[in-house]
Amino acid sequence: MRSFPPAPTRAPEASVSVERVHAPVDVSRPIGPRARIGVIAPSTNTVVDHDLARLGRQVDGVTFHAGRMYIGDPAMGSDEDFQALIGQIRESITVAVRDAMTCQPDHLLMGMSAETFWGGLAGNVAFEDRIREQAGVDVSTGATATRRALQAFGAERIAVFSPYQPIADEQVGTYFSEAGFHVTAITGLRCPTATSIAEVGDDQLLDVVRVLEGGDVDAIVQVGTNLKFIELADTLEHRLGKPVIAINAATLWHALRHLGIDDTIDDATRLLREH
Repeated sequence: MRSFPPAPTRAPEASVSVERVHAPVDVSRPIGPRARIGVIAPSTNTVVDHDLARLGRQVDGVTFHAGRMYIGDPAMGSDEDFQALIGQIRESITVAVRDAMTCQPDHLLMGMSAETFWGGLAGNVAFEDRIREQAGVDVSTGATATRRALQAFGAERIAVFSPYQPIADEQVGTYFSEAGFHVTAITGLRCPTATSIAEVGDDQLLDVVRVLEGGDVDAIVQVGTNLKFIELADTLEHRLGKPVIAINAATLWHALRHLGIDDTIDDATRLLREH
């Protein structure tokens, strides 16, 4: 479990709402008349599909369309393996975005998160700019979405957990610290492969949250899109009395609100019910 130095003082924001574009409803489209969202995810990821299928049923007229990044070697059991995995994502993302854009989505949602935190705030901005330039539409990333979600709740002291190795947790901690949050701790589950992330069960996640929650924090953040956590996060919020930000819920929230879609979603954390 890593700790990070206190964050720099963050100036109060006049508004923490997501920038909205209000995508026009196209009733001539039988599929996705309110919005079509392209989803860019690793080929090893099964949880993003599950989460969007479950939550998307509560948002009429919005559809999700996948572009897959091919991952030939899912190993991530060491820092070196994890760096190699990031290399595979960088090699395959251009093709995945190209493929997803052939169905003419209105927006892209990144169903992978580590690369969106890489390089801190500047790295995230550069990543999003590259995607926008290629795709010609806007994008929701896990880094931006979780930051905006924390700001919506007014959180300052946060604890984070991931399925990652230390090299990636360092990037996540740097991003949130640069964004003005005091990161009290980061716990990485050190999953050995990209596919094994989806096999982590609720009991293990509960053990992690119990440790992190005891550190006097305003919110708990989960990163790593192949961790199945939304349902448990919703339950934990009732028990803990504080926001628990599940990354797949946050990216969906960010995408919907950016598109001007204010539908609330039940059983998917306070973020999608209250903001």
